[in-house]
Amino acid sequence: MIYHITTPADWQAAQSSGQYQAASLKTEGFIHCSLAEQVERSANLHFAGQRVLIVLEVDEQKAQSKVVYENTSGGQELFPHLYGHLETAAVVRVLPLEPDAEGRFHFSV
Repeated sequence: MIYHITTPADWQAAQSSGQYQAASLKTEGFIHCSLAEQVERSANLHFAGQRVLIVLEVDEQKAQSKVVYENTSGGQELFPHLYGHLETAAVVRVLPLEPDAEGRFHFSV
């Protein structure tokens, strides 16, 4: 499984079309995803200060777009990137992601 952090509003908008397209698909050519052990760190790094988020649990085998494991920021840790839209049918669970009292996110599957 791979995971994507988004807002409930963006996910709800995808429900009518059957396809989710993150803004990064237009700007970078792919949708950023994480492995389960990367979600918490990614959320705290990229979504600090946000209050209402969800995590889409994606079955990589059901995704029609190509998944590539790579590091695009120069480090050595590989992250899954989805090169194309995400079909809503590939999402097996939608999990809440809310910060604690100090504003830190915690995630476990």
